[in-house]
Amino acid sequence: MSKRIDSHQHFWKFDPVRDSWIDESMSNIQRDFLPEDLEPLLSENQFEGCVAVQASQSEEETHFLLDLASKNDFIKGVVGWVDLRNENIDERLKFFSDQKKLKGFRHVVQGEPDDFMYGEAFRRGIAALKPFNYTYDILIFERQLPAALSLVKDFPNQKFVIDHIAKPNIKSETIYSWKSGIEEIAKYDNVWCKISGMVTEADWKNWKPEDLKPYLDVIFENFPIDKLMYGSDWPVLNVASDYNEVVKTLEDYISKFSIEDQNKVWFENANGFYEL
Repeated sequence: MSKRIDSHQHFWKFDPVRDSWIDESMSNIQRDFLPEDLEPLLSENQFEGCVAVQASQSEEETHFLLDLASKNDFIKGVVGWVDLRNENIDERLKFFSDQKKLKGFRHVVQGEPDDFMYGEAFRRGIAALKPFNYTYDILIFERQLPAALSLVKDFPNQKFVIDHIAKPNIKSETIYSWKSGIEEIAKYDNVWCKISGMVTEADWKNWKPEDLKPYLDVIFENFPIDKLMYGSDWPVLNVASDYNEVVKTLEDYISKFSIEDQNKVWFENANGFYEL
């Protein structure tokens, strides 16, 4: 069994006001999810570590995740939040720069207007990341792919990774506009993609692995194999599945790949992208 890294998961102490996106339809994740909840799932599925990704938009969130990472060796990296539009963004990045496990940043762009990534202040923040060797996770819906494409073109030296394959509408089986966006953005050398968050875009109650296959096909046909990494999106995945089932779905899909290529998806690519 090769090494494995879960490149995308979250921790939180549930707060109904701050975490209002976790509504009643997601009642089974309206509780705390902490390292002691994840560690047994990782070891059961042969993962040696994970990358904890921000779920709320505050520097407190970044500190919270870094604190968990300092106490839990299996948390190999943190993708935090900082206000990229802040005029003193350089100062904020410098402040965090001694935190070895802080690998990059993310903003919940899916909750912003579609032109958000064209904003001058946001782009100034993106430009500030490279000198500190920080990565950027792109969290969008498929309709925001054109803005993401513009971003990755304009910052060719910045490392980007697309979270949740850009959230196609798997439940309604629409694929074409998303597919053409993926075909374009996958051409850029500075873009990686996380195979994550798919079950929550499918029909929560009734999805089957074959519902995901056309979308996985597009991802694997367009991105080079060394740009793809696995992420569970735990605990959000619990609204539609469980940890073991999500792992098994990808295991089955890539079972015909060479061992070398499987290792890239499970470990090497995330390890290299985040410099874990």
